[in-house]
Amino acid sequence: MIAIPEEFTPDPVRERLLKAALDSFLADEYHKVTTRLIAEKAGANVSMIRYYFGNKEGLYEEMIKETLNPLLEVLDGKMLDTFDGLKGYFSLYYQTMSKQPEFPKLILKVLALNQGPGRRFIQQLLERGRTRGAKKVNELKSAGYVSPSLDPDIVRMAFVSLAMMPMLLKDIFEEQMGRTMNEAFLEQLAAFNGHLFAAGLAPEKAQ
Repeated sequence: MIAIPEEFTPDPVRERLLKAALDSFLADEYHKVTTRLIAEKAGANVSMIRYYFGNKEGLYEEMIKETLNPLLEVLDGKMLDTFDGLKGYFSLYYQTMSKQPEFPKLILKVLALNQGPGRRFIQQLLERGRTRGAKKVNELKSAGYVSPSLDPDIVRMAFVSLAMMPMLLKDIFEEQMGRTMNEAFLEQLAAFNGHLFAAGLAPEKAQ
């Protein structure tokens, strides 16, 4: 049996605190959520929040980071080099947000309405995604996979629009359609948006 290095072993108390924080902050306004409430939900002592995260704001920021990191890390890999990869990235986004459907609304409230702390922190995460995305676009340009005239910022905005809007307006869309946006539906949407996005990225001669 291969031993997992201690630094890579998930800490169960820390994980429970992050899960409890996510559930709590998505269910209620930031100022109404207390560290005591989070600790009780996690079955932990409130002092553990200070130990792992410093304070409530530190826990809040780490909760956001933990949720968004899987999406940001993909930008350093090879997933987005192919059509299937583009579909896979949309699918990953939809799956991530489906687990916590209120999360996109939380991010929007922080950024657009400045509700709760973490605005600068979220902007830093998004800037990280912008930098990594621009690097990926330039790599694809150099390899001849995408049009050399593409503006990385336009690419990023197009992706964010296709990814975020279905989740932000999920309740309204489901009411209009008279059906749920379940896993099968989101997989079809991911496939369509992946194809649509790939067509927009392709060099003109390949279109």
